[in-house]
Amino acid sequence: MTDTVAHPPIAGTSMPSRARQFYALTKPRVVQLIVFCAVIGMLLAVPGLPDWRLALAATVGIWLVSAAAAAFNCLVEQRIDARMVRTAWRPTARGQLTNTQTLTFSALLCAAGSVLLYVAVNPLTMWLTLATFIGYAVIYTVVLKPMTPQNIVIGGASGAMPPVLGWAAIRGEVGSEALIMCLIIFLWTPPHFWALALYRVEDYRKSGLPMLPVTHGSEFTRLQVFLYTLVLFAGTLLPFVSGMSGWIYLVAAVLLNAVFIGYAWKLWREYSDQLARKTFRYSILYLSLLFAALLLDHYLGPLPWTSP
Repeated sequence: MTDTVAHPPIAGTSMPSRARQFYALTKPRVVQLIVFCAVIGMLLAVPGLPDWRLALAATVGIWLVSAAAAAFNCLVEQRIDARMVRTAWRPTARGQLTNTQTLTFSALLCAAGSVLLYVAVNPLTMWLTLATFIGYAVIYTVVLKPMTPQNIVIGGASGAMPPVLGWAAIRGEVGSEALIMCLIIFLWTPPHFWALALYRVEDYRKSGLPMLPVTHGSEFTRLQVFLYTLVLFAGTLLPFVSGMSGWIYLVAAVLLNAVFIGYAWKLWREYSDQLARKTFRYSILYLSLLFAALLLDHYLGPLPWTSP
C-alpha cells in the first residue's frame, strides 16, 4: 500500500535509540495494514485454516519486504519529508541515519524476506512480493509521485497487492477472488489518500509534489473523492455477486459504504479540515472492517434464512 497513514513520532526520549530510528523507517502502521490484508488473503484462500507454518513464514516474509520498501521510500524522499510537518520527524529527514545505513537496512530486509518467501513459501509469492516492492519503492516513489497528480491512482496498483500475496502464499496461484480483493483496495486508495492530501495541502505545496489538491484545487479533489466512493461501493459488491461471500459480508459492505459515501458527500459540499481528517481516519477503519466482514462471512457461512 502507498504511504498514506500518518505517523506520529515514536514515543520515548527526544533522541531516540538507533533501534527506534531503524524501526521508524519501516513505517509500522502502514506495514501493519499491509500485513493484515495479506493475512486476510491467506485465510480466505482455503475453506478452513491454512497451514500455520506456511502462513507464519509468508506473514514474516511479506512484512520484511514491505518494511524494506518503506525504508527505501524514506531514503528517496528524505528532502521532501524534511519540508513537510507530517514527515519531518523521520530519521532520514532529520539526518539521524545516513543514506548508506538506510540503503543497507532496506537491502537486508528485502533480501531476508525474499529468501524466506522463496524457501519456506513458494517462488510465485516471492516474485510477486518483489514486484510489489519495485512498484512502490521505484515506480511510484521515484517516477510517478513527482510527475503526475494521478500518482496515487496509478501507483495504487502496487499498494493493492497484499491480498494477492497472501492468496498466492497458500494456494500457489493467483485466483479471481484475490484479484477482487486487490481491486477493492485499488479503488479505496484514491479517496483514502486524497482525504489526507486535502488537509495537508500546504505540506504538499511546500514539498513541490504535484498532488491533486495542489494542481487542481480543493473542490475538484473533493468531487473526485465522492465519485471514487461511489465506484468503490460498486467494487465492494463483487464478492457477493461472484459468490465469493454471502449476506453477512453484503450487509456489512452496504453499511460501511453508506457511511463512507456520507463522509465524502459532506466533504464535497461542506468542507473543513476537521471533516477531511475524520474522513481519512474512517477510511482506514472502513477497509479493516470490510475485510474483517469478508473473513467473518467466510467462516460463518450463509445466514440461516439463506439456506435452501
